[in-house]
Amino acid sequence: MTQRYNTLSQAFRRIFGRRAKKIPLDAGSACPNRDGALSRAGCLFCNATGSGTGLYHKGFGLRAQWDKLTAPARGRGEALIAYLQSFSNTYGPASRLEGLLGELIALPGVCGLCLGTRPDCLDAEKTALLAAVPLPYVCLDLGLQSVRDATLTRINRGHDAAAFALAARGTAEAGLRVTAHLMAGLPGESNADFWAAVSFINDLPVTGVKFHNTLVVAGSSLAELFAAGGYVPPGRETYVAAVAEAIARLRPDIVVERLNADPAPGELVAPAWAADKRGVREAIAAALEEGDIRQGCRRDATRPPP
Repeated sequence: MTQRYNTLSQAFRRIFGRRAKKIPLDAGSACPNRDGALSRAGCLFCNATGSGTGLYHKGFGLRAQWDKLTAPARGRGEALIAYLQSFSNTYGPASRLEGLLGELIALPGVCGLCLGTRPDCLDAEKTALLAAVPLPYVCLDLGLQSVRDATLTRINRGHDAAAFALAARGTAEAGLRVTAHLMAGLPGESNADFWAAVSFINDLPVTGVKFHNTLVVAGSSLAELFAAGGYVPPGRETYVAAVAEAIARLRPDIVVERLNADPAPGELVAPAWAADKRGVREAIAAALEEGDIRQGCRRDATRPPP
């Protein structure tokens, strides 16, 4: 089958000369959208677990998590990347980030770092600390979700699209990689809004993108809206078409790091099709083949396809 887009596995082979594995770690980080600095409600789609394991608050430090989770990848000879996934890992004083980076760099066999965070939780001092990390791969996962400020307000995101652009440019200028998170099917949005976000990141120094279908997860404000009949998730066919066209419009050098969201066990409320992650990926692959779509083939598109 023809390779239709720029994959993360290909990117890792270029960087490390071998396969690589992201090891999800929990640093016990907080979020200004949950601790009261911005809000206590969090983003509309997020629940109190923040897409993380919760291991830090169960008494497992970073080294203990690393030792536990890296064994399979070590056995396969893969490069190991420490991935701080949950919540906003650059939130708080720069001294906290400095200490956190010191712990991560000291992990045995670590080859790279990836930190999930918000664009409004970065500044020049923190960016400089990240840029000084002596590893060949340092990436920031920055949540954009939507390019429409009205949507960002609706989902209680707490920042605007301009904040993302500012953070992306600042971190890229410091030599860091930036991965944007984009969500399809947010309340009030169409596929055209999703494609507008793709056009937005095409014009920024973004190196990667993660596409997410909007999930209704237990404990989120979106779950309450869904239960009240105020939100209906798009169907699988709609999402598959959205991602296929997004890839067609995406700048060819941007790495497609994820095609769909991955709900944690037991948290998915809707849509039911999202539980079949492999099936969704296969449907996207089929859509790319059927449409003879290659990444960037319609980069200059300004209207939805017929």
